[in-house]
Amino acid sequence: MNTNIVEEKILTDLLEACKQAFHFRILDITPVKRGWLNLKWIITTDSGKFLLKQYNQDRLKKYNEEELSNVFAQQNRLHQEGFPCPKVYSYNDQLFLKSEQGERFILMDFCEGSLVMPGKISLEQMYHLGTVTGRMHRLLNDGTLKKKSSPEFIVPSTEDRLSYWKKLSDVARENYNTSLLYEIKKQYEATQFIDLQDLDLHTTGWAHRDFWVDNLLFTNDHVSAVLDFDRMKYDYPQLDVARVIMSGALHNHELDTSLAFSFLEGYRTQQNVSDMYLTNALLLLWYMESTWWIHPKIEFKSGPPKRFVDEMKWLAENVSRLQDLLNGK
Repeated sequence: MNTNIVEEKILTDLLEACKQAFHFRILDITPVKRGWLNLKWIITTDSGKFLLKQYNQDRLKKYNEEELSNVFAQQNRLHQEGFPCPKVYSYNDQLFLKSEQGERFILMDFCEGSLVMPGKISLEQMYHLGTVTGRMHRLLNDGTLKKKSSPEFIVPSTEDRLSYWKKLSDVARENYNTSLLYEIKKQYEATQFIDLQDLDLHTTGWAHRDFWVDNLLFTNDHVSAVLDFDRMKYDYPQLDVARVIMSGALHNHELDTSLAFSFLEGYRTQQNVSDMYLTNALLLLWYMESTWWIHPKIEFKSGPPKRFVDEMKWLAENVSRLQDLLNGK
């Protein structure tokens, strides 16, 4: 069936569910062509402007629906505390709603603001983003949510990771993929350099876990909204810091350390962190994400996957000198 026809049917179903639940009159509908598989629309009504988000049924299989409902509840708690994120609306005490045709969806506030391209965040924006990130981590870890026995990311041993790169290298060699072989060699060498005992693997907590520029809106120099808490779990909050710094401060294969330090200055207004915090955060991010992006489909030419691949390449190339780089040497 034509994709547009399918989307129209889903939209008709969701709008009927919204009318029955929230009793507003729809004045205008604008599709939002962002994100992967999930469908989104800005709907203007006689009660205000909202964002309607449908959860793709195939993608939803990767999530726990009860956990998602809890995430939406925590997002609302942050919103009530004055944190810049959209409110999710409930019907019959449910935040994660279901339409007549079985589509899962949420209705939330539409947030004003503009996206900023990767690597294009200003010093002032980066500072405010640091304060917002620090406050988000403080609120998520204020004792409302219980700690868990282990983080989401279970750090593999150096030996296991080296074995992974060796096996991937064998696959690339069998397929005569010389470009992938070159990148794997860099990842392997970087892994040899890492001493996991040097990383701060004891500081765990609740984190956003999808914290990059596509999920941030800015108004002038301030963050106007943090979006998409869907992947929020108990993990390493420092991964949020590293992810958004790579997203905001890496441009043309160079890390703007002034932007990184502007973020850290803002973050420190909310959190006490060590001098090695940023280095360790970036190294842990690379250790986690490198296997996600350096693989036989490395030929991504554009979009977020291409950006993430480039970030992993840069980190692998700079693992051994990261601390010196951040110290201005």
